[in-house]
Amino acid sequence: MTDDAAAPDLRASDADRERVADILRDALAEGRLDMEEFGERLDATYSARTYGELAPITRDLPGRGSPGVPAVSLTKEPEPGDDWGSRVLRDGAGDAGTSTWAVAVMSGFQRKGRWTAPRRFNCLAFWGGGEIDLREAYFADREIVINAVAIMGGVDVIVPPGVEVVVRGIGIMGGFDHSEEGVPGDPGGPRVIVTGLAFWGGVGVQRKLPRAEKQRMREERRRERLERKEERRRGLEAPRHNPLNLHTSHERREPHPRDDR
Repeated sequence: MTDDAAAPDLRASDADRERVADILRDALAEGRLDMEEFGERLDATYSARTYGELAPITRDLPGRGSPGVPAVSLTKEPEPGDDWGSRVLRDGAGDAGTSTWAVAVMSGFQRKGRWTAPRRFNCLAFWGGGEIDLREAYFADREIVINAVAIMGGVDVIVPPGVEVVVRGIGIMGGFDHSEEGVPGDPGGPRVIVTGLAFWGGVGVQRKLPRAEKQRMREERRRERLERKEERRRGLEAPRHNPLNLHTSHERREPHPRDDR
């Protein structure tokens, strides 16, 4: 294990924050933390930017981290490619996933960036909100289930193009968004089943381009605008055609030799 304590100013990754969050969830289940303290530490975890900010959160908890050192790693996760074969793990190799559940009680949670979505992800939003962003995620299997319970709160599921979506949730004075159902997925792409319960709340499903793709499209539009602007500028600077060779008002007329007589 690398010595993270020697580099407290090193930037933490999303995977680092998820590992610390898993320690907090274990501590909550074992009764080491009450719900209020769990919520405070979880908020601090997801707002942490460096290892030095993560270290105090789990310092007094046993398990995966040593005292003063967060349970984080300097190992960089591979970047997902455009081919679904590199993002959908075979034979359930990533069954546990980076994170398998989330809770927001009068607060919020996010799962985004490069993380592994498990075969089943359970989440609860009570007087709060959550976001499950799968645009840059890996998938533990070709079919994953997101079980969302929204009670006077909301959960948003964001999927990239090429992902098939099936919605099976139940709404009581609330609802599930079915607008992305029926859109065919890419060959070899994953299938995401959204289920659960919305009581005085809602579970939404959105389809968005990955951030890198959106940035690439913005750069292309910017380049096209600059090219059109350059073409207009060159058109204005081009010399005008004068078939009769007439002198225009702004041209200087050269004297004719006979004018001296």
